Amino acid sequence: MKRAQGKTVIVTGGALGIGRSSCLLLAKEGAKVAVTDLREAEGREVVEEIEKAGGTAAFWRLDITKEPDVERVFREVREKFGSIDALVNNAGIAGVNKPTHEITVEEWRALMDVNVTGVFLCTKYAIGYLKEAGGGSIVNMSSIYGIIGAADLPPYHASKGAVRLMTKNDALIYAPDKIRVNSIHPGYIWTPLVAGLADGTPEGEAALKADLDSRHPIGHVGEPDDIGWGVVYLVSDESKFMTGAELVIDGGYTAR
Repeated sequence: MKRAQGKTVIVTGGALGIGRSSCLLLAKEGAKVAVTDLREAEGREVVEEIEKAGGTAAFWRLDITKEPDVERVFREVREKFGSIDALVNNAGIAGVNKPTHEITVEEWRALMDVNVTGVFLCTKYAIGYLKEAGGGSIVNMSSIYGIIGAADLPPYHASKGAVRLMTKNDALIYAPDKIRVNSIHPGYIWTPLVAGLADGTPEGEAALKADLDSRHPIGHVGEPDDIGWGVVYLVSDESKFMTGAELVIDGGYTAR
């Protein structure tokens, strides 16, 4: 069964990790995928992999913090594929890991520009196309740290909490237009972003992974496809009665 057949889906941050998985699985399920990212080489590799498997995709270099860039790319996606039926707001960064009182305004704003303003801009420019299509789905990638705290990464926590509430508010605003808006809240997923948290630490990557494995009752961190299949579900019509919801995929992390 092609669960996303006939849908055009824009995925931000589609070159690596959860974004890459989402692009590959959506294409496998029949979607036409607009892979967007700042990482051009890796993004084009995702498109090549999709096309080799018989799917449909194209790459756009996109800086989600720049409004003219977002407007242009979304317009070009609509022109190429004929519609926009879903948006996956996946692009994000971890930011600095300092106590709140040590964070500079510049460091705070740099993260908020990507993790919050980027979600706002992409949503803003998707809405008109989703209305044109008669409805659709927006999937916002939040985090378990949009629900609970962890005494680290203050800007990241703030941004993911913002995404969680932006999701619920937009779900209410656009429900009459048959546009569903939901958030996904992953636990630790072994991606380049998470592995990068070990950079500069004396213990290294293996120690970080062992520590993160131990935090999840299920016994290990997640894989990108664990979240990618959640994206497929929220894009598909299987979730047609679901909006304003939080899909927590965290190996039991927040069940403690």
